[in-house]
Formats: sequence, structure tokens, C-alpha cells
Amino acid sequence: MNADKNNKVVLEAVGITKSFAGVMALKDVSLQIHRGEVNAIVGENGAGKSTLMNIFSGVYPDYDGKVLLDGEEVHFASPKQAQQEGISMIHQELNLIPGLTIAENIFLGKEFINRFGLLDHRRIYKETEKLLKSLELNASPNAKISKLKVGQQQIVEIAKALSFDSKIIIMDEPTSAISDHETEMLFKLIESLKKKGVAIIYITHKLEELERVAARVIVLRDGQFIHSGQLKDISRNEIIRMMVGRELNDFFIRDRTTTGTEVLRIEELSLRNPNIPDSYVLRNINLTLKKGEVLGVFGLMGAGRTELLESVFGLHLQQVTGRIFIDGEQTMIHDPSEGKKYGLALVPEDRKQDGLVLQMKVSESISLASMEKIQSHGFINHSKERRQAGKYIDELQIKTPSTYQIVEKLSGGNQQKVVIAKWLATDPKILLLDEPTRGIDVNAKNELYKLIGKLAGQGIGIIMVSSELPEILAMSDRIMVMCDGRITGEFS
Repeated sequence: MNADKNNKVVLEAVGITKSFAGVMALKDVSLQIHRGEVNAIVGENGAGKSTLMNIFSGVYPDYDGKVLLDGEEVHFASPKQAQQEGISMIHQELNLIPGLTIAENIFLGKEFINRFGLLDHRRIYKETEKLLKSLELNASPNAKISKLKVGQQQIVEIAKALSFDSKIIIMDEPTSAISDHETEMLFKLIESLKKKGVAIIYITHKLEELERVAARVIVLRDGQFIHSGQLKDISRNEIIRMMVGRELNDFFIRDRTTTGTEVLRIEELSLRNPNIPDSYVLRNINLTLKKGEVLGVFGLMGAGRTELLESVFGLHLQQVTGRIFIDGEQTMIHDPSEGKKYGLALVPEDRKQDGLVLQMKVSESISLASMEKIQSHGFINHSKERRQAGKYIDELQIKTPSTYQIVEKLSGGNQQKVVIAKWLATDPKILLLDEPTRGIDVNAKNELYKLIGKLAGQGIGIIMVSSELPEILAMSDRIMVMCDGRITGEFS
């Protein structure tokens, strides 16, 4: 079948089926992607969104069914082949090489060569500079990826996709780690891409974004196609109902519990910037946390929220000054293992980089921070390890075929639950949550909110960092606002 110039369908899935280790990820999925539009694909974690995108982009060459590009059947053996045909993907989990520069990452595999057959560094630098300027990322093309924050790395991923002359760009949770300003820049960029006839496949769990960018919405549930149509013809509640297969309240509001005695106090905590003399990332932070209290920390990216949690947990000892009291006793936490002994647990912002060993099994990942609980005579007792994992799989409703499943094979939301399970297994009294619902669907968020409420009800003191104001308002007993490394406001 030949492509028709007036035909808006640029990419089509026909009867796509894909399974992993006997678990069905996609079952007979058929859908169409339209050129010059934002085609939003929504669904819970484990709905099959990322699996389908990995088929479109050549990551998974092995599947049943057909993929049609401009009406012709295609079968990509690799992501490079898909990129050559005009399909680029911005991954939710960053695919950058930390030791290389921004420019080297963007043009890796498609480097400019000068007339002497050598790398044309000047042209690579200039093209990168142009891309970064269009995205308003204030960073040198020669900056190492490892020196960038997660949000800045996300912008580099977007720049990398734009460096290809793509007819289809897949954006998997593109705003999950970027600031409001960067999100606005992305939306402007999407508008200009639409005008050029580029098809955008936009995967998001932030349903409020759909009204801003999408014309068409496609719903997947449990690996199956549920709905496709114009966004203007369907309400947000209907989308949620189709995603989860039942009615849901719009937003979870946790029941407030009575807070207990003070469990954590921080006085005059400052964090020196190791790269800039006489400069501070945090300045004179004072806060208290009670048993059973949820303290929400809100602020823009770069405000120092992550660094605050890391400093309390013992990650920056050499640069930190100030006093930390746990249960009224002053202490000095030299490293995370010592932090764990004092009952602290940190669920980091970047689960892939800092929270998990992706090639480990689910059972091994959950026991990683609580090895002493599953040992017998100095050896790992695997039956204890499996029992512990099974307990948290049930309590947190982690979707996995077994405790033996490799963590990398789980959806983003279920990976996040494994990180939380790992730290709950240490029986913490203070839980530090850094963007705990990043990249998690609406139903998994509700489950996580209930879990946070339950843990607070058990007397655990929780500090929760979030970029989503509705989430902070719904979950917090008190809210602390940060800006430029300082506390600038506090509200009940």
C-alpha cells in the first residue's frame, strides 16, 4: 500500500504482540499515529506504552505483527536503523554517557568529519550550541554529562533527538525531570515541530499536560488497545476510567494523623559548593520533623532540595556544616551506612542511576540495604530473601512475574516501588523521598500516596520533595519552600 499525500497517518501498528519470559506485554495492539499532531499515549505503568515505543524505535526487533511507515511495512533491527528512517526517541530513563561532554553525547555515531578525515570539533560545538540555545539550556557544549542535574540531562536528551532530521519524535515522559520554564520551552518547540509536519508521540502521566499539547489521545491498558480519538471529545475522568478500568476519585487526599515528638532537627545546616570557592549550595537551613509528620519541600529545580536530603543522609560530609539532632541527640552522620543505622532512608530522585542495580533480581534489589536481616551464619539465606521480597511485592502491589525477575525489565513505576521497598526493609524512622512519584501513572500515584499516609500513621517522619504543587498540598502537614539554597517560606 502506497502512502497518500493527503493521508495524515505516518506510522501504524497492526496486531502487535510482544511477551517477556512468558508475560504478555502487548496483545494484538493496532493504532495509528498522525503527522503534524501530538499523539498522546496514556496508560498505567505496565500498560505496554514503553514496549510499543521500543518496537517503533528499533530497540525490540523481535515481535509479532506489523509496523507500517508511510504505508509501507518496515522492520527495524536497531535504533540506528529507525533513526535513519526518521524515528527518534527521547527516553524517560536517560541514555547518556556520563563521561562524555554534551556535544559528544548529542553527535555520538553521527559526528561531523572535516576534509582531512578528522573530527570537526568546531562544527560539532557550534551545532550543539545552536541546539542548546533553542532549548534555553545555559550550559557549555563541553560540559560533562556527569556534572549536570537530572533536569539538564533531560534537556540534552531532547537536543539529541532534535539533532536528527526526524519525521516522528517519541517523547517518553519528557517533562518528568524538568522545571516549569523548561517545560514551557519544550511546549513551544513542539508547536514549531508540528508546523513542520513532524508527528509527536507523547507519553505522559501528567494528564493536565494533555490539554496543553495533544490533539489526539490513545489509551492502553494491560498491554491492550482501549481507545483512540480526538482529545476534545473526551473528559479527563473518562481517560482515567479507561486507563484503570474503573472509576477513580480525581485526587487522593491523605487523612491527617496526630504527630508525635520531634524525630529530626536541623540547625544552621550549610553545604559548600565543592566546585566554586566561597560559594554555597545550601545556606543556614533550620527545620524540624515530628513522628508521623509529612513535611513537603517545594521549590524550582536548583533550589537545593535534593542536596538538602543528601546532606542529612551523610552524602556530603566534607562540605557540610551545622548540627543534626535525631530523637533529641546531636549526631554526626559520616556516610549513608551510618545514616541507615540512625533510622534514615533516602529514596533518590534518579532511581536508575542512584536507586537500583538494574541487572539484579527483584528479591536481591529489595534486600540490598537490609542484608543483615536475610543472613544466616554469614551467608545469604535465599528463602528469607524471597519471603522478604514477597512481603513487599504484596504490600506495595509491585507488578512482577516473580521475585526472580530482573529489575530492568519492570516498568518505571514498579522500579520505583522496588526502591521504596528496599528502604522500608530497613525499618526507617525518617524517610526522605526525593520526587517519589516521578514517572508514575495516576493509579500508582494513588497507591503510593496511600502508602505514605500509612507510613506516617505508623509514626515514621517523612520529608517529601516534589515539583508538583497539587501533590505537596494533598500530602503535607507542613510545607517548606526553598529558593537558591535557602528556606524562603513555611506554611501549615
